[in-house]
Amino acid sequence: MARESFARRALRWIVRALIIFVIGSVIWVGIYRFVPPPVTTTMIVNAFDGRGIAKDWMSIDTMSPNMALAAIAAEDGNFCSHHGFDFKAIQKAMESNFQGDRRIRGGSTISQQTAKNAFLWQNGGYVRKAFEAWFTVLIELLWPKKRIMEVYLNIAETGIGTYGANAGAIRYFHHDASRLSRAEAARIAAVLPLPKKREAISPTGFTRRYGDRIARRMGQVQRYGQDGCLK
Repeated sequence: MARESFARRALRWIVRALIIFVIGSVIWVGIYRFVPPPVTTTMIVNAFDGRGIAKDWMSIDTMSPNMALAAIAAEDGNFCSHHGFDFKAIQKAMESNFQGDRRIRGGSTISQQTAKNAFLWQNGGYVRKAFEAWFTVLIELLWPKKRIMEVYLNIAETGIGTYGANAGAIRYFHHDASRLSRAEAARIAAVLPLPKKREAISPTGFTRRYGDRIARRMGQVQRYGQDGCLK
């Protein structure tokens, strides 16, 4: 009986914790639909490492459209058509990694990256991935696509201790993100996968070639209406 009683109590606590987590996460995501995230776990961790926090929120309506085009071209060509998860891209990434591609591919969508950056942490394996999936579902349900892109472009790491396209534009090009040219936006997008190792101001090697490819893809994104959900 004692064991059964303990099991019941444990089950009640687990159920309560799940209810609190679900309600709390829904409220949290609901708040961030209207309020800019003041700080993220990534920012805090990097600040403790002595990197500081440079960020400057800019509305997506003020930001140059080139930046969102570059993000879609570089990170998530199906951003406007999927509901948070691009299963074809995930399958393609898995096949590429299985075949031994030198560059490991992740297959994460902008929605997944926004969920991770805004609510979670960078590492953590399958546990973090499970939470990431939950928050991805929530932001897709509670935020319009335009808000997802706006948050992503304002909290993604664009350099050491630098967060968001606006702070990145000021750091690399000495003007704000409202004036980003197509080439400049493409360079910032090229930095996003490895912001601590790449520089947008004078890119060389792979970063430069990748930025050039992104700039070319931006025309295709516009031509085929892949940015339609942002208008």
